[in-house]
Amino acid sequence: MKKKLFLVMILSCVMLVMAACGSDKSASGDSEVTLKWYMIGTPQKDNDKVMKEVNKYTQEKLGFGVDMTQIDWGDYGSRMQTMINSGENFDIAYTAAGEFVTYSQKGAFMDISKYLDNEGKKMKAELNSQLWEGVTMDGKVYGVPSNKEIGEQQVYVFNKDLVDKYKMDVSKVNSFADLGPLLKTIKENEPNITPIGGNKDFKPVTPFDYLIDSAVPLPFAVDEYNDTGKIVNFYEQPETMKILKDLHGFYNDGYVSKDIATSTDPWSYEKENWFVRIEKYQPYAESIWDKQTNGQYKVVTQPIMKTPIVKNSSVTGAIQAVSVTSKHPKESVEFLNLLNTDPYLRNLVDKGIEGTHYKELADGSIEDLPARVERYSMPTYALGNHFILKRYSDEPKDKWEKFKEFNEESKASPGLGFYFDSKNVRTEIAAITNVCNEFGPALLTGTVNPDDYMPKFKKKLNDAGMKTVMVEMQKQYDAFKKENKE
Repeated sequence: MKKKLFLVMILSCVMLVMAACGSDKSASGDSEVTLKWYMIGTPQKDNDKVMKEVNKYTQEKLGFGVDMTQIDWGDYGSRMQTMINSGENFDIAYTAAGEFVTYSQKGAFMDISKYLDNEGKKMKAELNSQLWEGVTMDGKVYGVPSNKEIGEQQVYVFNKDLVDKYKMDVSKVNSFADLGPLLKTIKENEPNITPIGGNKDFKPVTPFDYLIDSAVPLPFAVDEYNDTGKIVNFYEQPETMKILKDLHGFYNDGYVSKDIATSTDPWSYEKENWFVRIEKYQPYAESIWDKQTNGQYKVVTQPIMKTPIVKNSSVTGAIQAVSVTSKHPKESVEFLNLLNTDPYLRNLVDKGIEGTHYKELADGSIEDLPARVERYSMPTYALGNHFILKRYSDEPKDKWEKFKEFNEESKASPGLGFYFDSKNVRTEIAAITNVCNEFGPALLTGTVNPDDYMPKFKKKLNDAGMKTVMVEMQKQYDAFKKENKE
């Protein structure tokens, strides 16, 4: 009996030791850990093949694996909402802009601050500090932003062939009104060209940072160049009214399509049917737009605002967030740290396997092979640090240096890092959104006279509770400014 009892005790001890060892392995992130990662984009046929190579590398470097699942563009938002609402366990997910803010405020994403000085130390130092500012709310960091251009600079993009044909000097276009004589020339001489290309999403550029930016921005904004400390209704500001009046004049003169407020025409670069349009700029964007014309014509640009502005919208365009349901937050940050600082891993995830999906040339640049186009075309912008990506052979050698210069020239908006918590005024925000969707497109496309339309718009905004929201937002903004001065 004593012998049996002794054997039972020995076996129990062995089992306890084994359990303890297993527990230690799991906690330290050994090969049994596989991170669950959700990415936006059309699922690629070679995803498993590439992830097999990724896992070889992460096992060697970090001691654990990664399983990436892509969800198609049109389905990603609804799938993510379902997963978050159901409390599904996952580790990392792509997110951006308004959804990032909403999910962070609702507690769906984890504050990774405590990991950034250890597991994320290298990426914390390497990524631009203003990017980190843009993903921080109430002192908590809710994601890892993509390191690319941080400033937002909008430009007029002109058909250069027409500019040259009529000997126009677009460098003298310093205001929206300055476009008038150029548009008149095109209208009178080019019957197949619409002077300004745009659809229902068209928005002229104003010197304001929209604090609730959507397809039709809500009225709440701050001056993006001058730190006045005040939130205003940007629609009724003198600068905006001047631009809207000019645009309405252009509409009456036939410089934009009569159905612009409802049109869904994308105004593709492949169709030479427009003279000027408004686009967001990044270094060497002209070469990208030139390619999209398929050689029919070339483009030339002129900045609308001279200084690129760093806004929440410009630094939250692509983020990797750690789920609050993750059982492996430390490992998740370790992986994101490696992804954003290790050129081999970053290019592997983005470009695929060298020799299979792309080839490297003697000068270190690369060219895609058919397999990348056909079987592994990934959304580069969404995956992390751009500055450690390999350069394509047809890209300028100083591409990333120009991006860094662009970032250094960029100026932070006074609203950078301010995220309005709307929980106390959700009903009013919903009502204001409906009013903006009703009135905004007609105003912002020049379809209506702002002198006649703005009073009606403002009355409906006030009826919807705009003043209540303005008071609440100003209170939060004042607290934000005070906290950031200390």
